[in-house]
Amino acid sequence: MSRRWSLSTFVAVLLVSSAASGRAAPPAGASAFEQGASDQEATDRAATGWGVFGIGSCYINNRSTNDLRRWVPQMAAIDLRVHRTPYTNWGAVEPERGVWNWDVLNDEIQYLEERGFEFGALLVGNPKWNEADPPGHLPVNNLEGWSNYVTQLATHLKGKVRRYEVWNEPPNFTGKDQTPADYAEIVVAAYHAAKAVDPDCQVGLAAKSAHINYLEQTVLAGAKDHFDYIVLHPYEILDGVAENTGSEAVYLNVVPSVRKMLAARNPAKADVPILFTELGVDAERTGEDVQAHALVKAYVMGIAQGVECIQWFEGRDGDSGPMGLLDRNGVARPAYTALGTLIERLGQRPAPIGWTLLNDRHHAFLLQGAEGPALVVWGDPGSPDRIDFQSDVRVVDPRTGHVTVQTSLSLGEAPVIVLDPPAALVARAAANCDRPVPWGGNDAGTPEDYAEADRISIEFGETTTEKGLHTRSGAHVAESVVAYGGSARSGRVPGGNVFVVDPNFLSYESASIEITAVVRRTPSKENAGFKLVYESPGGFKTAGGWYTIPKEDRWHTKTWRIDDPQFVNYWGYNFILESDGNAYNNYFIRSVTVRRLDRPAR
Repeated sequence: MSRRWSLSTFVAVLLVSSAASGRAAPPAGASAFEQGASDQEATDRAATGWGVFGIGSCYINNRSTNDLRRWVPQMAAIDLRVHRTPYTNWGAVEPERGVWNWDVLNDEIQYLEERGFEFGALLVGNPKWNEADPPGHLPVNNLEGWSNYVTQLATHLKGKVRRYEVWNEPPNFTGKDQTPADYAEIVVAAYHAAKAVDPDCQVGLAAKSAHINYLEQTVLAGAKDHFDYIVLHPYEILDGVAENTGSEAVYLNVVPSVRKMLAARNPAKADVPILFTELGVDAERTGEDVQAHALVKAYVMGIAQGVECIQWFEGRDGDSGPMGLLDRNGVARPAYTALGTLIERLGQRPAPIGWTLLNDRHHAFLLQGAEGPALVVWGDPGSPDRIDFQSDVRVVDPRTGHVTVQTSLSLGEAPVIVLDPPAALVARAAANCDRPVPWGGNDAGTPEDYAEADRISIEFGETTTEKGLHTRSGAHVAESVVAYGGSARSGRVPGGNVFVVDPNFLSYESASIEITAVVRRTPSKENAGFKLVYESPGGFKTAGGWYTIPKEDRWHTKTWRIDDPQFVNYWGYNFILESDGNAYNNYFIRSVTVRRLDRPAR
């Protein structure tokens, strides 16, 4: 359940924090790891359950204790305490039918426990001996064998593991023709088998990315009431944040969208915990500093929306590219220090208090940290801005852990932690605790307007006007890609034909809509066209068919009616004008509008 504090609750906590016995503030300039554990962290250690800060690993860094030795000690050094899973693959523990081998798993568990880690177990795999259904398929051909695997594993791990995540990123790593109904079968079988061993354990329903559509289909296909938590891996949504497109509102809407789906399809499970058991950013593609920025934003906005645990992928580079906190040689990236700084400054279980926008532009999230209220802030896309706090605050750079005392700061895309925030700013943030964070605008801004609006739009030019509709390229790119004297955007701009709807306008719920695009061919008059592909309950779907833009040298208006949208951003966007490569991208876009047909025109 999303944790929200009322203003009165927050004030009470603040008073208690202020009255705590005279622990001096850390000295300015102190390193993130030069100070001892706080009183809050000591309390956290005695508490049961997972904190928000976790870590995971790829296959080659997680098969044995020797693999773990390459990176786990460095994770323990920054006080990480939750590991996604030791190696529990079905084929690894039952390499031959009826032959069980626990030695490798036992060694891993002992190694992790000695270093203070808790962990779940990933129920996954189809052993080679199950020849009727090849490896890589959901083992629906042998539910008896699958159930026995879960029974044996749960029996072996009873008292050590309480959470069992069913499969990794379905429909990934399943058979090409396997359906949500197939996944529902193995979920139900796992649920009954695990609960028979340990009624208090929890079974997790999973999906790739933020594929809430797939979760819904699985629930409807038979998994209803057979799970205790939800697992997602919203990499693509985080990429939009990492690329500084201003799409924080999309990331912040993951948990609310899941809860809408559960309330509609499985109300008894509407408040189950939601975990991100993988989430990360490619350090080579984005740059190491950007990876660190994205990590801070991912955890802070995860806490703000009520994600129970985020298990960063991954500890050290392995078989999945340069995603690690440590590179392939074990050298720490800035993201490693950033995560350690967050744990130190916020504690294992920081609680969300509220949010605000500094200078009516920049995201600022107020959390109950290890030493009291902490404000984590970063700049929106565009030029840096000056923030005046009008009193001394301690500013922590997560990438280094370095602390400075400032009365103002120049704020860019790099997030910072502000300790001792002014009381007026604290009160303003706390007052917003139950309000959605706007995409643009200010504290009193536009989410409610878009929640009731009949239409949203984007118009391209030298400056782009975004009224509830956005692209993955970000408005700040518009100046370099305008055409026809500033009246349009080229269809060739990366991300410029990929559209994201403000979640307050339409997210998960069904409503008939019209999408209208105003386009024309480029002066070369080469063949140009596209198809509109959108999110639906069954995944991405084409509206109508291919649209060829007429040759006439003028603007053309094309409208599509869509009766089954289901916008959840599982790839980080809602619809796209798809041209099948550059051969047909020879066009300009002047504007795109989305209209809800269930609302009267305004």
